[in-house]
Amino acid sequence: MVSLGLNDSFHYRKAIDYAIELYEATVFLVRKIKGSDTGQLYAMKVLKKATLKVRDRVRSKMERDILAEVNHPFIVKLHYAFQTEGKLYLILDFLRGGDLFTRLSKEVMFTEEDVKFYLAELALALDHLHGLGIIYRDLKPENILLDEEGHIKITDFGLSKEAIDHDKRAYSFCGTIEYMAPEVVNRRGHTQSADWWSFGVLMFEMLTGSLPFQGKDRKETMALILKAKLGMPQFLSIEAQSLLRALFKRNPSNRLGMGIYFITA
Repeated sequence: MVSLGLNDSFHYRKAIDYAIELYEATVFLVRKIKGSDTGQLYAMKVLKKATLKVRDRVRSKMERDILAEVNHPFIVKLHYAFQTEGKLYLILDFLRGGDLFTRLSKEVMFTEEDVKFYLAELALALDHLHGLGIIYRDLKPENILLDEEGHIKITDFGLSKEAIDHDKRAYSFCGTIEYMAPEVVNRRGHTQSADWWSFGVLMFEMLTGSLPFQGKDRKETMALILKAKLGMPQFLSIEAQSLLRALFKRNPSNRLGMGIYFITA
């Protein structure tokens, strides 16, 4: 059995220290009712130990460890972590702006100026994670939260991999198919460069309202990711088209992204 060690180096809090305001699936909106931050709203992620497989326990510990290590304005902050006999709790930032998926669903596509804004913040967040040896591996609109001023925060590190040097590879087949890099799909090993392919998919989706590689089922989608020619919408600016082509290099060694100069320049 995998020990999560959730009390180690963390402030210990009890579940009764929080009043539930709203909940959806395993995430609750809670208000702190004790301590120096009384009245503060948080998102509380709750996992039942009895329903967690060994693999899920490993991923839960990985998420806790990564969130404990990371401190960045565009990555969700872990405030507390604790466990009871039957449940695990992560107390995270509550963001009032919802998520990028909801906004994209309503607006279908964004202006290039809006996309540039989101990409700049995402690039800074990814570069920070990569500098710590972390591959994020699940970049998609659902995992990008928005604060009330419209700034982003990446959340959900359950599929992330840490302690990976840039010259070492991970081999897990994980993530959301449509956002997976070719080297993840073919299971030949991937590095942080896989995140920059997903970054390109997200950029394409925000600009066009559609995904660059999407078949009628998983098998066809994977085949398209591995071999299909990118259909580039001509209404995109020359600069946007150039960036997308640089991100969609199937050979990760040729892919733009290991560094953030292309966004901040």
